[in-house]
Amino acid sequence: MRLFVGVTDDQWFHFLAGQARCEEVNFWRPSGTGFQALGEGELFLFKLHAPNHFIVGGGFFARALHLPLSLAWDSFGTTNGVRDLAEMRRKIGKYRREPEATLGNPPITCLMLAEPFFFPREEWIPVPASFKSNIVVGKGYNTEDEEGRWLFDAVTERLSARGPLSAGECPATVAAAQTPRYGAPQIVRPRLGQGTFRALVTEAYGRRCAVTGEKTLPVLEAAHVQPYASGGPHEVSNGLLLRSDLHRLYDQGYITVEPDERRLLVSPRIREEFQNGRHYYALEGQRIADPQEKFAPVTHQRLLYHAEHVYRV
Repeated sequence: MRLFVGVTDDQWFHFLAGQARCEEVNFWRPSGTGFQALGEGELFLFKLHAPNHFIVGGGFFARALHLPLSLAWDSFGTTNGVRDLAEMRRKIGKYRREPEATLGNPPITCLMLAEPFFFPREEWIPVPASFKSNIVVGKGYNTEDEEGRWLFDAVTERLSARGPLSAGECPATVAAAQTPRYGAPQIVRPRLGQGTFRALVTEAYGRRCAVTGEKTLPVLEAAHVQPYASGGPHEVSNGLLLRSDLHRLYDQGYITVEPDERRLLVSPRIREEFQNGRHYYALEGQRIADPQEKFAPVTHQRLLYHAEHVYRV
């Protein structure tokens, strides 16, 4: 297993560590640079700025995306590690040395981490000897190497001491915590949060409504095909990017997607209940767009669930 130790802002860490429950975090960077150091389910660890040369927590890597600031904020909110959008804009302007007035809606690098953990002060881990004080961004490790294995064991020892965890809620954490001493680490896909779901579905459909092709980002929303409250996961294979009005109709069962041909069906209930809906009936039979190649399409099983259990005939 690979690990990456990323240098983080102290305020970012303490703000998130002080939250009651945090199922995901966005470890963002102010520029649009790429990140290829980790694969899904590998460990991303937080190291504070000097003089605090300690690893203080981490999370399990989900995905790296370049997102406009507005989408990063709408997706993650305070799990960006700031109190509000204005504060986030100030920080980006500071790091980029650019006046806020000219920032616009800049793209930023979003390293989306699931199942985050934050260690209390007495459990902070000193950085390995190879992590030099002049490292600004971070450094990668591997459990096949001595330092990487030591670091992995130090982290998992603290995770396992936290008491019983649910594999349903924290599958990657449980797998790491249950790794035998000197045993091969098992990489398990982490449980994604709502913010990561929204960001991934938005990117999967190229920031276009899967039905109409609408590209105005503020009116596009990630819809669960099988509702989350009914066991549907926060996964791209359970998501559609829809214009906000279509999203509401979809959630309430006034429209659905036929599972085999993947064409839009519009319920007669719209006409019966609201004596309207001409615009929506014009979309009847429209085939939904496929996600981009690197993303999984919605499964037949999820579409069938919505058609049978949510759609109003």
